[in-house]
Amino acid sequence: MRILLVEDDPLLGDGVETALKREGYTVDWLTNGKQALTALETDSFAAVVLDLGLPGMDGMEVLKHLREQLSVPVIILTARDSLEDRILGLDAGADDYLLKPFELQELLARLRVVIRRANGRATQKLSVGPLSIDDARHEVVWRNEPIKLGRREYALLLELASNAGQVLTRPHLEQLLYGWQDEVESNALEVHIHHLRKKLDSRLIITLRGIGYRLDDGLT
Repeated sequence: MRILLVEDDPLLGDGVETALKREGYTVDWLTNGKQALTALETDSFAAVVLDLGLPGMDGMEVLKHLREQLSVPVIILTARDSLEDRILGLDAGADDYLLKPFELQELLARLRVVIRRANGRATQKLSVGPLSIDDARHEVVWRNEPIKLGRREYALLLELASNAGQVLTRPHLEQLLYGWQDEVESNALEVHIHHLRKKLDSRLIITLRGIGYRLDDGLT
């Protein structure tokens, strides 16, 4: 899944970016509020991790403008620890609020929660027929057998399974898997789909020519 990180502290930003990538996320990191709004207008993200004390435009202003158009989950990172600040952030549309300093594992757990909530899931486990995914552990089980997947294979499967039975377009899936700095081969998505079919079942992911892909939610 693709995360937009907006943090102007280079040390903290580097640590969060590294932790997110280690967890399997695709991360785009910006240090400016106005740049963040532009990115949100042009690209799709599973969630936003947003600092409040940003140059150019305060994070609270970014959040207010964002909420006029988008419902993407937002976790605020800030050193502003007063009750009033927390209430303002939540009332402005933040999904969660994490005070600095914080533990990276807590951020990762909160991020999983807001993404699950946005996808309409209450628990970390997702099941579609014989497919089971534990999002907290990044474990995939197919017909009672554990399956090892690469980072992008896992992200792709999780997105398809979270929207089982629905067609997801090629641009949507490519934006999910690749950040701005990634070099993307023209057939990269097809390669990941091929690997998933080979590791799971060739019938699981259906191709709709010229449109995108759908995970078959009726497979038993």
